[in-house]
Amino acid sequence: SPLYLCIALLIKLDSPGPIFYKQTRIGLHGHPFKVWKFRTMVMNADKLQKELEARNEMQDGVLFKMKDDPRITTLGKFLRRYSLDEIPQLFNVLFGEMSLVGPRPLPTRDVEKFSKHHFIRHEILPGITGLWQVSGRSDIIDFEKVIRLDVTYMENWSLSLDLQILLQTVRVILEKKGAY
Repeated sequence: SPLYLCIALLIKLDSPGPIFYKQTRIGLHGHPFKVWKFRTMVMNADKLQKELEARNEMQDGVLFKMKDDPRITTLGKFLRRYSLDEIPQLFNVLFGEMSLVGPRPLPTRDVEKFSKHHFIRHEILPGITGLWQVSGRSDIIDFEKVIRLDVTYMENWSLSLDLQILLQTVRVILEKKGAY
């Protein structure tokens, strides 16, 4: 698509490295898979994260989030603000590894920090967007709240709820709420 080509070209012009970033995430029933994203960070971002752990803004330390993450490229900030970096995950949906709506799949390093009750989120297919994303995105700094939102979604799932979340996702993206 022209959008893919435009983003790919801009990434190449913005910083050295590959166009796509793939990372092992944990999906349905705890099975690992590679999630695809447009690259928004510098090449050695995973190594730099270890140095930045002390500045983690998540309260319980399960997830790693920083509002002004120095690893994010100039273009990466724009792509993330509008969630354009997530577009390649449509291939994960086509491959049956993800759904449009569901709990976000997390990296292996985060899942390794889970408490027993956190694994409930792996009972359904992970999604590109979900209740967490439309309820605050990165502004939610308590992983227990993320789990409560995931469980609420699972207990109340319906096609209508998925459609509501998809529509709210568009609104949240356009309003740039919690995007970083």
